[in-house]
Amino acid sequence: MNINYLLNSGFLIRDEKILLVFDDFEDPAGIIDAAYDKGDFDRLYIFATHAHFDHFGTHIRAYAPKVTRYIFSSDIKRTKRVKIFPSPKITYMKRYVEWQDDAIKVRSFDSTDVGIAFHVELPTGRKIFHAGDFNWWHWDDDTPDNIELADKAFKRQMKRLDGLEADIAFFPVDGRLGIWQEAGPKDFVARTKVKSFVAMHRVDYPRWEPSPAFLSAAKNIPIWSPATPGEGRIFDGENFLEATD
Repeated sequence: MNINYLLNSGFLIRDEKILLVFDDFEDPAGIIDAAYDKGDFDRLYIFATHAHFDHFGTHIRAYAPKVTRYIFSSDIKRTKRVKIFPSPKITYMKRYVEWQDDAIKVRSFDSTDVGIAFHVELPTGRKIFHAGDFNWWHWDDDTPDNIELADKAFKRQMKRLDGLEADIAFFPVDGRLGIWQEAGPKDFVARTKVKSFVAMHRVDYPRWEPSPAFLSAAKNIPIWSPATPGEGRIFDGENFLEATD
């Protein structure tokens, strides 16, 4: 699979002739435009995990002529921004539901913020998990009650994710959380069966260097922490390789 980082939690994934776009709110390097104009794909699916400005941008309306399906969290349906999109091409998903066509199968999971997380199975059998804003959002300056609620919400959702299988998992490692930035990701990799891990939601923070505790929990799976828009990798099933033109 070829993967390009767009910005924040945005990624383009190519698996043979299928393109998947997740949470494209901005694409400073023009990665999607280039792939769209090249046109060497059979299917194009564009996902948005929720309506926050840094996950859902209306510029993705421009790709509608070649889009196979827009797959949006149901909260986006309530926004004014979605009215410019062709409604027959949109599927809205609530938490814990499934949608599929003759190429991909999508399952949704709950978030600990707004919207949902996506699990996508491709015709090749490869599986992708994109967490959206699901994370252990532990803010030290929050109230004790809110901290407790956030902790419980994360742990409750992780019970549903125990044993989840994915070839690539995209998950927030948010630098704003300070010493807590690895808490959610570490629990996630320890309790799932993901074969690789990509850090996201790190705008304005340097490239993340995993701690020894995280690496131990991750069981030596390959890890990629993109920092520059347009940065690309090829995942060969075992490692992230440098992508070259």
